[in-house]
Amino acid sequence: MQLSLTKLPWYAQVGAFVALAVGGCGIFFYYYEMPVRADFQSRQQQLVGLRADITKGLTTAKKLPEFRAQVGELEARLENLRAVLPEEKDAADLLNRMQTVASQSSLTIKGFKPGATVTKQLHAEWPISLELEGTYHNLATFYDRVGKFTRIVNVSGVNIKAKDRQTGNVTISATCTATTFVLLDKPAPAKAGAKPAAAPAPAAKGA
Repeated sequence: MQLSLTKLPWYAQVGAFVALAVGGCGIFFYYYEMPVRADFQSRQQQLVGLRADITKGLTTAKKLPEFRAQVGELEARLENLRAVLPEEKDAADLLNRMQTVASQSSLTIKGFKPGATVTKQLHAEWPISLELEGTYHNLATFYDRVGKFTRIVNVSGVNIKAKDRQTGNVTISATCTATTFVLLDKPAPAKAGAKPAAAPAPAAKGA
């Protein structure tokens, strides 16, 4: 049986056209309008994100000279720290420096014995046993000059004895421990429950 809208009453024809129009609008909205709106919202969110990134980039760019100045300051501090806490220990270099200072102080180094390195979190302590001969005045001059070195050296365990056979330039013998410090390339792993190691409090600076 064939259906013809022309055979329907006019109000039925109008209702049919309205139903078809509503159905067509619904199909258009569901299959075309909704995906377009979803894509538009997604692009809007991307645009907001890009604008936020651009704002952050512009803010960072404005602070770039400040960051460069801070990096330069930190590098300068690191160089100064390396002078005080070298990254490597060199027994020959330190011995030469000690011998030079001892000679300038009219002392003789009779013994120079590096000890075992004690590793801390950011640095290592390197003790060196020294045995010296000379006079009280020359020994005091030696310690004073060691205290003016660039490299940190702590002098401890000083033991002074009068010589049995004294001369004009040799009246005492002295032993002490000179501890220097070495900057570690990588911080040592902290032990469980251990507190961070405090920075060394040098009694005297060293080469």
